Amino acid sequence: MPKISDARRDARRNEIVAAAQRAFTAKGYQHTSMADVIAEAGLSTGAVYGHFEGKRELFAAVARYVLGRRNADLVEAAADGDPPAPPEVLEIVIKGVLSEDFDPRLLVQLWGEATVDPEMREVFNSGVGVLRAAFAAALGRWFEAHPEHAPDGVDVAVAGLLPVFMGMGQGFILQSVMFDDFDAEAYLDGARRILPH
Repeated sequence: MPKISDARRDARRNEIVAAAQRAFTAKGYQHTSMADVIAEAGLSTGAVYGHFEGKRELFAAVARYVLGRRNADLVEAAADGDPPAPPEVLEIVIKGVLSEDFDPRLLVQLWGEATVDPEMREVFNSGVGVLRAAFAAALGRWFEAHPEHAPDGVDVAVAGLLPVFMGMGQGFILQSVMFDDFDAEAYLDGARRILPH
């Protein structure tokens, strides 16, 4: 049997993650089965289980993919040498998540499951770790360019702002899912007024 190249293996894995994303978006985490993902992927059961052990691992891969792409967005935004200010960083990430074929309700479902299921908490932490690192890097670049906002040093400034920043992102997602009258632009405008810029 010929050996599958790493590139082909990665492409197949990405194909399965994309199918899982579509399945989770259509039915939600709780109501999506591995059979749903397999049907959406159009692959054999063995092909899918050859890459992922089960639904939790697939959901973690989807979350890491969606959140990981935000790092690329932030790097691209700083490509001209002028790093985006904290309010812009928040907006880039939020709008990036919402532009994906990914229902933000899935993140809220994941957060809920993570409060009672240790394995789901691990999934949550792995996905959020990717986003936290992207936020920290982007904020660090901005504080380096604007040392007047970091009198105790860049690392201290990033460490102080990061938990609040993460909360603002999570707050946006939660309110957008839960409140019918949620005003996304008003939320972002409020963030612009209170974050350093």
